[in-house]
Amino acid sequence: MPGHEYLMKFTVNWLKKYVDADLVPADLAERLTMLGLEVDAVEDLAAGLDKVVVARIAVAEKHPNADKLSVCQVDFGGDEPAVVVCGAPNARSGLLTAMALPGAKLKNGLKVKKAKIRGQASAGMLCSFRDLSMGEAHEGIMELEGDLQLGLPMQEALGLNDTMIEVDLTPNRPDCTSVIGVAREVAGITGKSLKKPITELPKLTGTDAFAIEVRDPELCPRYVARLLKNVKIGPSPMWLQQILEAVDLRPINNVVDITNFVMLEYGQPLHAFDFQKLAGGTVVVRRAEADEKITTLDGQERQLDDQMLLICDKEKAIAVAGVMGGQNSEVSDSTTEVLLESAYFEPVSIRKTSSRLNLHTDASYRFERGIDPQLAPQALERVVQLMIELCSATVVESGIDCCVDIPAPAPITLRVSRTCEMLGMDFTATDIQNFLNGIEIQTREIDQDSIEVHPPSFRVDLEREVDLIEEIARLQGYNEIPTTLPVVPMSFSEQDDSRAIRLKIGSLMTAMSFNEVINYSFISSRHFDMLEMAADDSLRSTVKLLNPLTEDQGVMRTTLLPGLLENIRHNLNRQNVDGRLFEVGKVFHPKAGQELPDEVMRLSAVLTGRRVPGSSLYHHGEAKIDIHDLRGAVEQLLSELRITGLVLEEEQLPSFAELFVTVKKKGRVLGVFGKVNAKVLKHFGIKQDIYFLDLDIDQLLALDSAAIKFAPLSKFPAVKWDLALVVGDQVGGGDMIDTIMAGKESFITHAEIFDVYRGDKIEKGKKSVAIRITYHSDKQTLDDEMVGTVHQRIIDTLLSRYNGQLREI
Repeated sequence: MPGHEYLMKFTVNWLKKYVDADLVPADLAERLTMLGLEVDAVEDLAAGLDKVVVARIAVAEKHPNADKLSVCQVDFGGDEPAVVVCGAPNARSGLLTAMALPGAKLKNGLKVKKAKIRGQASAGMLCSFRDLSMGEAHEGIMELEGDLQLGLPMQEALGLNDTMIEVDLTPNRPDCTSVIGVAREVAGITGKSLKKPITELPKLTGTDAFAIEVRDPELCPRYVARLLKNVKIGPSPMWLQQILEAVDLRPINNVVDITNFVMLEYGQPLHAFDFQKLAGGTVVVRRAEADEKITTLDGQERQLDDQMLLICDKEKAIAVAGVMGGQNSEVSDSTTEVLLESAYFEPVSIRKTSSRLNLHTDASYRFERGIDPQLAPQALERVVQLMIELCSATVVESGIDCCVDIPAPAPITLRVSRTCEMLGMDFTATDIQNFLNGIEIQTREIDQDSIEVHPPSFRVDLEREVDLIEEIARLQGYNEIPTTLPVVPMSFSEQDDSRAIRLKIGSLMTAMSFNEVINYSFISSRHFDMLEMAADDSLRSTVKLLNPLTEDQGVMRTTLLPGLLENIRHNLNRQNVDGRLFEVGKVFHPKAGQELPDEVMRLSAVLTGRRVPGSSLYHHGEAKIDIHDLRGAVEQLLSELRITGLVLEEEQLPSFAELFVTVKKKGRVLGVFGKVNAKVLKHFGIKQDIYFLDLDIDQLLALDSAAIKFAPLSKFPAVKWDLALVVGDQVGGGDMIDTIMAGKESFITHAEIFDVYRGDKIEKGKKSVAIRITYHSDKQTLDDEMVGTVHQRIIDTLLSRYNGQLREI
């Protein structure tokens, strides 16, 4: 069954065969829901039958005006027989059947009333099983057996005063995919004892009548089988058909119906093989061979693989283990010998097989979740019991139980104090033991505070102490547990510095009109070729995925740039030509000799299109973004993070850039920014300029941020003087700024480069660097003489240190 839930259906009367609980359906539904078995539907099976009664056809004659209709005189216990026109081929004199009286409203919505059919008055309706929603049979009207009182309502005549309950089960409760499992829960909350149909099991010591060969005990730890002869195939008795139909299972024949009934009763899937169709009288449990196929009971040919478990005879596959039987061993009307299978299969194997075949059945659902490995012989014996009773079968003495050592679940220590603490209630050790023993969980008191609990094999979900505490909560009743407000300490939790800086960077980038994107951490190795990276580039050293989702997600990313370029291309293809995108995420670099890679948090961004897009077009025109926009964004971001003393240096161009600037502080590389070259853009299908930024957040986090200083606004103005020096290309502009600020000259508050020029009138190998210096005093207004003295000393220092030449501005 696909999905996370399973609908378990049963009737109240059926449930009461195993636990004598005096609960009306509504109360039962509420109690089950409080146990964690959510009731999805409650349906009165007798609804619509209040005016349907037992009747006998006294006389059936041919309709004078229709070849296929009969006019019946029907005795239904009234003063006079009723005349009913019927089209059923089995309508005949003396037949005991069901009659819907005028005014009856059936489950299918049909309203019965007096009518004229081909000129003949008809006062009622003779009903088929389908008419009464009791099955699909509609070839003729119902044929009732026994000495039933005429006029008796059908719900009383057939014992239909019953209620169907439908329960949603979560995957961790396979024990409740059976009526006995649900009855066990009811017994636990009512204090009643659980009654099981089978209380004693015969010892299966082997037989010469057939053979079992389990070649893969890992996938089939237990396989139990018995052989029955002289089997008479036929319809199931009415009580069995009614139970199956009530839970939406179609009756087929007595053998199949019995196996379905016991599966619902015990939760153990079973299968019946026509023994005469098994080559060599042998069952072989093995994995499928390469390219092996089987046609299952639904008529579909299934392609198998070598990971799937099969049930075979000496020559062929006869069933997909735990999922569905094969057509070549199906029980038919001519079957006289039946081999019964009851097994325990490894859950993961069945889940994979069911998924790969896209074949989900009631049996596979149970096996996938894990049934009780000790249940197989009990369910098998129950089927044998019913086949002797309903099929007149003769069971061959003994049988075969192939069973490897299946370890019992490990005991769990449950603390009484911990239970009381978590549930907010006072329990004694005896209280807890009574709760658990009521649902067949064995316990032993160690001391006043400790109980040794032995989880039963049918409770695969009990693994820890907290699981047992949940059981106490369920059985006590969730609505009985007191509600308390949590105690919240009045303290501020310690903040993660890396998370704080990531959040702040995201906020700052958003404030600068960037949009955040989140890409997969997996990229394609071809992205490195698209970036024109050299074969020995360190970024090509990646962590490869063993089982990638797609070919385009085969390696862990070492750079965020490819993902952002793919985002830009996606937007451009949809006419979004202006883009400011950023991503904060990890890149992964493998470490030699280490299983896990280095994970480095980085900020990457890309810009493209117009500087001021949208409604500002009229005022700002079509001016495009350039490198200065990106530099401004870098400086503003780092300024807001209070990182000062930055040096911007042009370095050797990498393969993917036309412009490339490194951002440093005290020799530590914080990141880079620049322009993507045209060849790389062509590889990505982009036809406009793209500027990029890449910062190492871990490096930013390692830096000390400048202290926040507060000062009153000065009443004296600042002045700005410029200078331009021609220096060698090797001289760093940042070094010149550092020299100015390190001199600690009076009145200097700021210095910045506002132009770098190479070209006409500048000697080759040299450049002109223009610097603007801000002078200010909090105590007085500065005049030209005061500023000029300091300014000249700065010029002299720079000329001397960098062998420069003053240039007129």
